[in-house]
Amino acid sequence: MSKVDSANKVHVANISDLSVGVGQRVNVAGEEIALFKQKDGVIRAIQNSCPHKGGPLSEGIVSGEHVFCPLHDWKISMKDGQVQAPDVGCVKKYDVEVVDEAIYIVMD
Repeated sequence: MSKVDSANKVHVANISDLSVGVGQRVNVAGEEIALFKQKDGVIRAIQNSCPHKGGPLSEGIVSGEHVFCPLHDWKISMKDGQVQAPDVGCVKKYDVEVVDEAIYIVMD
């Protein structure tokens, strides 16, 4: 991840706080965000609300780079926030920066 102005990033967790494939809900500047650690160690952050009925994505089942909404099983890419066909929609994706053990979300 590229380094950004520290005024635009917020420390939300440490790598040791996350378990692979288990979402964690964090709040940043009034936005609820789902934070995930993938098997390959990549940290992803997306809006914590499914565009269908607002299901909490941090409670969803993770498979690869996707999370399944716990309410109606919509499949959402954690990489780009896109809902997978046949469903349509998207969630906001947040850039993540990891410095040593600290995880930062880049806010725009």
